[in-house]
Amino acid sequence: MSKHKAAGKTRQHVRPEGKRLGVKVASGQKVLVSNILIRQRGTLFAAGKGVKVGRDHSLYATVSGTVKFGQKLGKKQVSVR
Repeated sequence: MSKHKAAGKTRQHVRPEGKRLGVKVASGQKVLVSNILIRQRGTLFAAGKGVKVGRDHSLYATVSGTVKFGQKLGKKQVSVR
C-alpha cells in the first residue's frame, strides 16, 4: 500500500494570473482623453459617442467628460459626454 494518494497533474499545474478585465470607471465619473473605460475580451460593451475601441477590444475615451452607460438596440453601450 502506498502512503500518498496519486495526485499527478493537478499538483503540477501553475495557475495563470488574472488579466484584470472589467469596467474601470463608474457612470457619472469624470475621465480625461485616452483614459481606459473597460477592458474586455470581445465587444461585450459597444462604443458610443466620445469612445473608441482598441485592438484588444478595450474601450477608451477620445474626449474629456463624464461617463454614461446605456443601451442601444439591446446592446450595452458606453459614451462620454
